[in-house]
Amino acid sequence: MSRVMVFAPHPDDDLIGCGGSIVKHLQRGNTVTVVYLTSGESGSLKYSKAELAQIREAEATRAATLLGLTDIIFLRNPDGYLEFNRDNLIRIISLIRDKQPNIVYLPHSQDLHKDHLRTNELVLEACNRAGGPWFQECAGEPWSVDTILGYEVWTPLIYVSYVEDITPYLEQKIAALRLHESQLQDIQYDEAVRSLNRYRGIMTGKGQYCECFQILKVSELYG
Repeated sequence: MSRVMVFAPHPDDDLIGCGGSIVKHLQRGNTVTVVYLTSGESGSLKYSKAELAQIREAEATRAATLLGLTDIIFLRNPDGYLEFNRDNLIRIISLIRDKQPNIVYLPHSQDLHKDHLRTNELVLEACNRAGGPWFQECAGEPWSVDTILGYEVWTPLIYVSYVEDITPYLEQKIAALRLHESQLQDIQYDEAVRSLNRYRGIMTGKGQYCECFQILKVSELYG
């Protein structure tokens, strides 16, 4: 059994980028933890930030329930102003040491959205630091992550390193994403990701619908 951690800048990024892979892990008996670095409170002009943070956390919780996901964590950084700093590194290093994941998913390193790029930088650095006998301010014993995969959200990958066939899990992924109603009011992310996953399936020949990843570290790819 593998232990999986997914780091998402905002609620719904996890589903867009690797929702099918999350379902696949869960159905294979792997444990999955999703960590949201922000609550996405800047994602609409129709609500106050406080209202939208509550709405989006509730949407993420309902989506997780639909997938059968029980371990979600909200770090509540300010949406749109995510920083690479000491406090965030300590929190993420401590989480990695506590959860001891074999596989980590995060936004890929060429994503043009600033919060996505900061998430990539924070989590990669935290993974590096978590494995060493240093940083006594971080909780837990050292833990080295075996595999780190970068997923697509705002910016498609130019070079694909790894392809996952998610055809049997696509409809569950889309159903969970549609529970993020506050975001679909303005942008049809559900249709965009369905089209992207279909495109990836056709162009890679690996399945009808596929998720594609950038391999950032690999010792073994777990099913």
